[in-house]
Amino acid sequence: MPHTPRPSFGIMTAPTQVDYHEILRVWREADTIPEIEHAWLFDHLMPIFGDPDGPAYEGWTLLSALAAQTRRIRLGLLVTSNRFRPPALLAKMATTVDVVSEGRLDFGIGVGSRPHPPQARREYAAHGLPFLDTASAVESLAEACTVIRRLWTEDKPFDFDGTHHRLAGAFGSPKPVQRPHPPILIGGRAAATLRVVAEHADLWNIPGGDIADVISRSALLDRYCAEIGRDPATITRSIHLSVSYDRPDTTRKAIGEAVDAGFGHIVLGLSAPYPAEVARWVADELIGTAA
Repeated sequence: MPHTPRPSFGIMTAPTQVDYHEILRVWREADTIPEIEHAWLFDHLMPIFGDPDGPAYEGWTLLSALAAQTRRIRLGLLVTSNRFRPPALLAKMATTVDVVSEGRLDFGIGVGSRPHPPQARREYAAHGLPFLDTASAVESLAEACTVIRRLWTEDKPFDFDGTHHRLAGAFGSPKPVQRPHPPILIGGRAAATLRVVAEHADLWNIPGGDIADVISRSALLDRYCAEIGRDPATITRSIHLSVSYDRPDTTRKAIGEAVDAGFGHIVLGLSAPYPAEVARWVADELIGTAA
C-alpha cells in the first residue's frame, strides 16, 4: 500500500469584524505550536459578512506585519483577488513579504470575487476598481500568473503584451527568498479556473462543503492536467473548512472526509471572537485527533 503523507494543517483568520490585536494574538500563539504549519488571511476591502460598515483590513499590508512578528509558520492570503492589483505590483508586494518572512510565503491568488455574495461586489465600485466579466477575469488571472512568475525568476527586463496586461521593461528586484519562487496556490472551483490551476499552480484550494462536489472538482483537475501532460500529483490539494467551536465533531468529520479524498493541505477557518488559546485548542481537539 502506498504511503500517504500526513496532511499539513493551518488556520485562517478573516481580517474583518475583528481587531488587529486579536488576529496578532492568534498568529503569535499558532507560531509556537508545531502542529499548525500555516496561517492565512483573506482578501476583501469591505466586510462580506456582519456589519457592512465594520472594519476590514487590507490583506497584504496586514500579512507583512504578521510576517514580521512570527518566525516559523508559513503564511499567505486565501486568496488574493487578481481583480484588485496589477500583477507586476502584486509580484513586488509578494516578494517583499517573502523577504520579510525569510522565505515563508505561500502565494495565494484567484480570479477574485464573483457577484456572490452580493456584499463582495460593492467593494469594486467603492474603490474605483473595474469588475471584469468572468471570462475576462479568468484570462487575466492566467496572464497574471505568467507575469508574476517571470518577474520572480528572470534576470533581465522583459516586455509582455497580453490581452489584459501589458508591460514594458518589466523587472523584479530583489527576487523572492524562495527559489525558484514561492509556491503558487490558486483558489477556485469553476472549470475555467481549474484549467489555470492545471497550468500554473503548485497548490489548489477549494472551499469545503459538499464533499461529493469537492471530489468531482478534484477529478476534473486531474483530467485537465492529463490534457496538458502534467502529473496531477504535482498539485497539492488544499481545502478550507470552517471550524465549529461548539460542535468540534462536525469539523473532525469534515477533516476526515477531506483527507480520505486526497486533500493533504487543510486550512481551518476560525470565526471571531476567538476563544482564549484557540490555536492550542485547534491543535489538541482537531489536528491531534486527525493524526
